[in-house]
Amino acid sequence: MLIRAAVLEETGGAMPVQEVELAPPREHEVVVRIRASGVCHSDQNAIDGTAPTRTPAVLGHEGAGLVEAIGPGVEQVAVGDHVALSWAPSCGTCEECLRELPQLCSTAWPAMGAGGLVDGTTRISRGGQPVYHYSFISSFAEAAVVPERSCVRIADDVPFEVAALVGCAVTTGVGAVWRTAGVRPGDRVAVFGCGGVGLSAVLAAAAAGAAMVVAVDVAAEKAREAAELGATDFVAWSGSAESTAEAVREATRGGVDYAIEATGRPEAMQSAFLSTRTRGAAVLIGIPREDAVLSVPALTIPRMERRILGSLYGSSRPERDFVTILELYRRGRLPLDRLVSHRLPLDEIDAAFAILRSGAARRVVVTT
Repeated sequence: MLIRAAVLEETGGAMPVQEVELAPPREHEVVVRIRASGVCHSDQNAIDGTAPTRTPAVLGHEGAGLVEAIGPGVEQVAVGDHVALSWAPSCGTCEECLRELPQLCSTAWPAMGAGGLVDGTTRISRGGQPVYHYSFISSFAEAAVVPERSCVRIADDVPFEVAALVGCAVTTGVGAVWRTAGVRPGDRVAVFGCGGVGLSAVLAAAAAGAAMVVAVDVAAEKAREAAELGATDFVAWSGSAESTAEAVREATRGGVDYAIEATGRPEAMQSAFLSTRTRGAAVLIGIPREDAVLSVPALTIPRMERRILGSLYGSSRPERDFVTILELYRRGRLPLDRLVSHRLPLDEIDAAFAILRSGAARRVVVTT
């Protein structure tokens, strides 16, 4: 069928909204009519080349919508279901999946890099030539063909814009706090970077009962936003990793148990590590450039039992954690709707990315 989609023509190039052809779903695939899609820095990384991406491609990996059609063998969802989309459709059988690390699935990751679906081929074309998928989702479009395992059924009363954000930013931030770190009541937490992912971590730390939640950002105006979502303190980036970490340690009277880093910048990662107290952990969410190197004082690792924890997709299982997160939203425990600051139609996708790059947004959502 013909659909409208935003197509990134080449790295650093334009992304016009145009008609493309969407092929029918194959075995264990689903057609989803996209209702909302979050605009994420990972998409910007694909646009500017920070993350090499096969083009032409339809970007977008935070999506939610309605199941419109199903392919052979689909059992987890039915036509008409409301779904949030996960860009990590684990196979369930590889070594990582069997170790209960589905977010690190060794089957999904190579296929994702090829720009196809799980079988390595694309369902999007234009003039008989392939257009590639992005992270299995390609939600900057009116509809998408996605793996069945990317679909998580959600309650009909959950707004699509909230469900879309749970597909990446919210789960990444919340999962880093709840799953990777395991923050407990009374812990001290710092969050470096107050974009959509970082603010999700702030929400999660507050909901977990952290005694202190220190938001750290280069923009002083982020203090109010972070406080509205549960931050107890704010530290402005002071120009160096060391001085910023010192300010965090001073604000928390000795350092934090967990420092959640959500920018992908090595200097912020270093500052997060230096802000931790004895047996504290820096939890690194942000995706750095491939050539980035992190330098930390090695002696403090054994002497203080400081730790560095990587966190991909919040160490989460989408089929479990999407449901848990959204149920807490429905109960008023996680006010995820407050993360959405801008809503634009698909035709204004360029404006959506301009807002993202400006740093003025909590989260931008594109609707179709």
